[in-house]
Parts: sequence; C-alpha cells; structure tokens
Amino acid sequence: MFATIKSDGCGKIVASMSLPAPHVALADEGDTLMVELGEILSNNLQELRSKLFPPNSQKGLRSFSCAEAARLIGVSDAYLRQISLEGKGPELETTPTGRRLYTLRQINEIRELLDVGGGARRYVKRRRDSEKLQVIAVSGFKGGIGKTIHSAHLAQYLALQGYRVLAIDLDPQGSLSTMFGYHTETEVQPNESLYGALRYDDERVQIEEVIRESYFDGVFFVPSSIHLMEFEHATAVNRGVKGKTPFYKALRVMLDRVEENFDFVIFDCPPQLGYLTLSALCAATTVIIPCHPQMLDVSSTSQYLLMAGDLLAVFRDFGLVLKYDAFRFLVTRFEPTDLPQQQMDTLMRRLCGEHVLKNAMLKTTAISDSSLSKQTLYEVERTSFSRSTYDRAIAAMNAVNSEIEELLLAVWGRKA
Repeated sequence: MFATIKSDGCGKIVASMSLPAPHVALADEGDTLMVELGEILSNNLQELRSKLFPPNSQKGLRSFSCAEAARLIGVSDAYLRQISLEGKGPELETTPTGRRLYTLRQINEIRELLDVGGGARRYVKRRRDSEKLQVIAVSGFKGGIGKTIHSAHLAQYLALQGYRVLAIDLDPQGSLSTMFGYHTETEVQPNESLYGALRYDDERVQIEEVIRESYFDGVFFVPSSIHLMEFEHATAVNRGVKGKTPFYKALRVMLDRVEENFDFVIFDCPPQLGYLTLSALCAATTVIIPCHPQMLDVSSTSQYLLMAGDLLAVFRDFGLVLKYDAFRFLVTRFEPTDLPQQQMDTLMRRLCGEHVLKNAMLKTTAISDSSLSKQTLYEVERTSFSRSTYDRAIAAMNAVNSEIEELLLAVWGRKA
C-alpha cells in the first residue's frame, strides 16, 4: 500500500504517497527489465486508482442551480421558475432550503419544450439536414500541451450548449478515456475500444458497437486501449492490399455510418504522426493545434506541420485533396506576466494571423487540481477552489470554446 486518501475539507481529494519497499531483484536483460518495471508501475498504480476511485464507482455530473440552468438555456431565472411553477417540464430535485436543481438531461428536455412553440428563436441547436457534420481533430507533436484536457473540455462545452457530440480517443495511452471514467487496462477489451472498429481481420466490429453513452448528457464516447498500437503495425502490413479500406479513409468511412446522430465529432489524437493521426487529419473538417508559447514547443510544432504537410500531400495522388473549414493554433498554459511567453505569443500572432485563436487558455492550478480526481472544470464544484481561481479558469476556458463554437457555426452559416 502506498497511498493515503483524505479530503482537504473543500471537496478536493488529496493523496499522500508512502513509497513501497524497493524492488531488489530486477533482470539484467533489457526486454525483461522493461516488462518487470512496467508490471511494478502498473500494479501499484492500479492499487492507487482502486483507492481513489473504487471499481464500482461511476462518474457523474453535478446538478445545476436555477441561475446556471437559465444561463445555459438562454432564458431568465424568472421565466425558468415560471415554467416549473406551471408544472411544465421535468420534475426537479429540490434542496432542503427549496432551491431547484437541474440535471443536464433536464436542461435539454426544457430546451426541447421551448422549441415546441415554433417561435423564431431556436433553443435546440442541433445541426439541420443541410449542415454537414463537423469533425474536429485536436492534434500535436508534443505531450503535455493540453491536447487531451482541451478535447475533454471542448466536448463537454458543446454538450452544455445542447449539441450532440461524439468524442473519440485515438491515443493508445487512453488519457481521454481516463477523463471519461474508464480504466482502459481493466475495463476495455480490444473489441470494446476504437481498435475493434479499425482492425483488419475478421473480428472487426462496426462503429456502433463501440460507441458508449457517457455520464455527460449529449456526449457519446469511443474509448481507446493499448490495442490501438496494433492498428499502426497492421496498417504497415495491409497497405495496398486489395479489398482493404485505405488507412487514410478508415475514420471517414467509419463516421459515415453514424454521422446523422451527431453534430460534432472530436478526435483526441496521439502525440505522433502515425497512421491514426494521419487518418484523423484526413477525416477532419477542422484542426486545432494546441501550442505552448515557448521556443522549444513552437519549434516542435513547426516541425510537426512540415512533416504532416509532406505526408498528407502524398494523398493527392489518390485523389484526396484536403480543404479544412478552419485550422487554428490554440495557445495553452499561457502566463500573461511571463515576458518570453508574451513575446512568443505575439510572434505567433504576427506570423500566423487569423490561424491563431484570439483567446488563449491560461495556466491555472484549477485544471491540474481537478485532473487529480479525473474531472474537468465543467464537472467540479466551484467551492473546490478559491473563487478567483475557479472564475479565472472557467472564464478562459469558456472564451476559447465559445470562439471555436463560433467558427463551427459560421461553417453552417449561423451566428453564435
């Protein structure tokens, strides 16, 4: 045992570590050593996870106050209370003090109710038949730049606005799957992950069989697993084999089966330029590149773009010409008081112009602290942090996501 779990009294989980006894009989051979060290880490981390998050625990989304629900729907508090007093809409939970609480599902039910009247204003924002599915690839060469964190927050933000979102974890490490409450090592079998819908052999399943409904109403999810690495290996063997779907079309063909059920698809790509990432870039209509405003990170991003561009250009010979509706850099972990970061941010904006999102995601302890309990800023209680810390973080996150929403709506010819 090496974890002690306690609460800090503000709703935050604190884990203090006590190290296990050192392992004294490790193998000399490199491959065996890797396996032994991997097992040591895996077993102990699994024990820690079981303490923090018991196997029978399920992630859930908090309820929203009347003011929060009204803001999400786009009506006044008074009007929302009137709907409830008239006995319309769902039956609500009330606190001992009489405050009404709304689940996200109930908020969406009220949106549907308000749209029945057929007025000029639309409360249900789903795409119309003439509007194409928007596929957003969140991609980058480096780990730790906020790619997974922002994929999760963007998916949840869009769901909070009332859209139907499919989030797909393309990273074999499964970080996004963990954010959505899955222990990929123990809970996701090969054919229960994205790998099952991409594999080349006879055990392949349809995408519908691996899509899961999440605890976050409006977000559906396809988990990853380490078995996705097999797709990289198998693609090298099956490239050009007659009767096999070319890897660069794999995700697009897969989405064609279910696109009528969703408004947005979000790919969380692995931090590498393998077949999975290239397939995502070929299927995407919008690409978001998170980038930390420091010299090494920007240099890595430039190399990533040069390599990706060269690789994608090859597909022109096969008749695939990529035209993105939007391509944007997202400045992440930005510290406005850091002069070198300010300079690099200014340089990126001067060189790349409109291809850099106007809003940057600030560096904040609220994200790192909420990640300890596998939560996003949209899931944690405001009381888990100091008011100023939370408000600053959620304001920055909402500004970034609303700007992305505006880009996507503009493709449909709508205004936010």
